Amino acid sequence: WHQPKFKMAFRAVLRRLSTSATLSSSRPAQTFVTELKVHSPRDNAIIPTFRVMDAGGKIVSPEAFPKNVSDDTVVDWYKKMVTLNVMDNILFDSQRMGKISFYMTNFGEEATHMGSAAALKSDDIIYAQYREAGVLLYRGFKLSDFMNQCFSNTLDLGKGRQMPVHYGSNALNFHTVSSPLATQLPQATGAAYAIKMRREDRCVMCYFGEGAASEGDAHPAFNFSATLECPVIFFCRNNGYAISTPTSEQYRGDGIASRAAGYGMDFIRVDGNDVFAVYAATAAARKLAVEQNRPVLVEAMTYRIGHHSTSDDSLKYRRSEEIDQHKVDTPISRLNTYLSAKGLWTQEQEKALIDSTRAEVLKEFTAAEARSKPSLTELFSDVYDVKPKHLEEQEQALLAHIKEYASEYPTGNYAK
Repeated sequence: WHQPKFKMAFRAVLRRLSTSATLSSSRPAQTFVTELKVHSPRDNAIIPTFRVMDAGGKIVSPEAFPKNVSDDTVVDWYKKMVTLNVMDNILFDSQRMGKISFYMTNFGEEATHMGSAAALKSDDIIYAQYREAGVLLYRGFKLSDFMNQCFSNTLDLGKGRQMPVHYGSNALNFHTVSSPLATQLPQATGAAYAIKMRREDRCVMCYFGEGAASEGDAHPAFNFSATLECPVIFFCRNNGYAISTPTSEQYRGDGIASRAAGYGMDFIRVDGNDVFAVYAATAAARKLAVEQNRPVLVEAMTYRIGHHSTSDDSLKYRRSEEIDQHKVDTPISRLNTYLSAKGLWTQEQEKALIDSTRAEVLKEFTAAEARSKPSLTELFSDVYDVKPKHLEEQEQALLAHIKEYASEYPTGNYAK
């Protein structure tokens, strides 16, 4: 700090801050009344949900249909949604067989993935929660990448340091998923502020569930993003449940979108099973974020058809009839109906896609399962540019201990 170059850099940041925003301590203009009234949220109308395509796969708003989305693009979205569904089924079953330790499916939320991912640019930064595998799939994360991560083998980009489904890809601008809930929200705000300071033509997309909005991290994320005018999209997947807690026990207000006004944020509520509506809403949010440095909250209304994770049995807290009711209208079934009605998709194509995708997933699954686990020395790498002495000592102590008690620590399946 005492070096002149650090003082100069700090002063430069202060000058930039003073010229990039108008600071004011004044409050918004007030309107005075003489009648005392206790205001109730029931006095306000429910925020409407934007929709382009209804549950029957019919376009109900042709003027709102994204003009830059071709038939080929829609078919590609559909194929990726089906691929995600097939992969989910196989990996869920594999956990039940003891092949992998943990898994989380995306059943019922595929449109929130594909619609939002398609509306972003490849250099937009993504902070995910844990149920956004389709976003990675859209960006080019290969089936082999998913399998290697779930098996924590030598080709796992995270080198076996994370639980399954905690994906990440530096090349795809997708920050690694972390288990603690909602930590990604303030991190996304900070990244968006950095983008603003650098005057970069991109934004940050932050995914989270409605349950995460109850976490303490949500408040500073929303408030700082608004007061600092950060180019960030907060994309809430309101799927009805925070693990076992239904929305009726999570909040009394009008969902999550209604909270945006209190922070001075723009907001959109969208039908999360309508891939076209999700795409249009995300595109509009991105335009505001990038062009005007304004945070936008998008609330996608959807339903989590699967269990929260393989550690959960959702039939303990919801009836099977409720799930069956929502299975009638899923993002995949809705888009399938749309494509079939337009003559863009047939039952023969459906069967061929499922069969070929299943074969490909199983091929990568088998290859990933056969690969070795990362070297134990990876426990001590990648934190420091040059490994410090105390870590070297810990590493040598661990290796010596394992060597001394080799019968207690089978390491034949670990890379050297």
